[in-house]
Amino acid sequence: MRQRAAIEFSLCWNSRHAAHNDRYYMEKVDFWRDIFPGSMGDAVPETAPGDSHTEIFTPGCLVPEYNGKKLVTCSRSAITPGQDGDGLVLEPGRYYPKGYFWKPLGSFPVDQTPVRLTHCDDSSLVIDTNHPLSLYPLKVKALVHQRSSIAVQRGGALNDIAHHITAGGPGMQASPDEVRYSLSAGSPLRREDETDDSLYYRTPRLVHHLDATARRHVRSLYGRLCTPRTRILDLMSSWESHIPDSLHSCHVEGLGLNEQELLANERLSGYLVHDLNKDPRIPLADSSFDAVVCTVSIEYLSRPLEVLSEIARLLAAGGILAITISERWFPGKQIRKWADLHPFERQGVVMNYLLDQGSFGNIQTESIRGYPRPAGDKYSDRMSKSDSLYFIWAECLK
Repeated sequence: MRQRAAIEFSLCWNSRHAAHNDRYYMEKVDFWRDIFPGSMGDAVPETAPGDSHTEIFTPGCLVPEYNGKKLVTCSRSAITPGQDGDGLVLEPGRYYPKGYFWKPLGSFPVDQTPVRLTHCDDSSLVIDTNHPLSLYPLKVKALVHQRSSIAVQRGGALNDIAHHITAGGPGMQASPDEVRYSLSAGSPLRREDETDDSLYYRTPRLVHHLDATARRHVRSLYGRLCTPRTRILDLMSSWESHIPDSLHSCHVEGLGLNEQELLANERLSGYLVHDLNKDPRIPLADSSFDAVVCTVSIEYLSRPLEVLSEIARLLAAGGILAITISERWFPGKQIRKWADLHPFERQGVVMNYLLDQGSFGNIQTESIRGYPRPAGDKYSDRMSKSDSLYFIWAECLK
């Protein structure tokens, strides 16, 4: 009888500044039909639920190896008429859809494959069409969640596992220093809606910003990073802190903008109503926390480096800062360029905040994609997948 399994594939790799783990869940991997990389096609079918199999691949095995000939130089006038200068500014270090440069790249206007712009001046462009992971050795871990039998094989799609786990953005969060894209130069960062935040957030929003599966993943991460009986600051907090039950002994304080939301948060031992965009200084004592968590809110900060400096002051030596971002936010209150960035680019922007601020090290990123959305979720009739998550965490260096 044919077998298939639900498997989470973890793609682990190291860039110059961070360690990365991009997790991709596939619910119905068919051992008979789907194509596995390396020798995983022999090993994974023999792997029991709860166990995993890991292999390491040199550059060029999972994605095409880096090739200098894929750096394409072209005239700025060769891009699609009406796009350049029409509300979108070309910036070195950014990724853009390949279709934006379809003429010099011999592509099509609808091609959404991301390519990096490495150089831009008044007359010419240099576009890197290499895969974002082309330079890196890659470790793949296949964790088998559950197995099932297929009584009759009736055809269907053939999945290339290597393509699924490397496509869609992994690698875009890291970039060479010479083209590292950062938003930190402009302060304060502009937002679409510049009205007073205290007015915008004066009405409590006692709603979940992530589906139940995504919230479980957030709690799991914070449970891995924080230890019992420590002091945690929930930055830009609301009515839920996503702190797992395993950390029930921790002292958790919240900083947010709506007092009713903070009062409704049963996990908080104390709270502070404070507008970080109006005043990034946080009126709390030096080294008073062991961990700071910021969940799906970093995109609202107009002075991120100043806030990060305050977080570094508040953290004890070796303390952890953990940031979670998603693909959802309150429209208008995010920094202006946020919506234009690829999700993995947003993760890279936050990582570059940490690098630019300079008080954090041992940076790690993690992404989680592909898990099914809970059947009872209000969006399940429109979206089959759980909210994708992008984590960044680092250690405070003192």
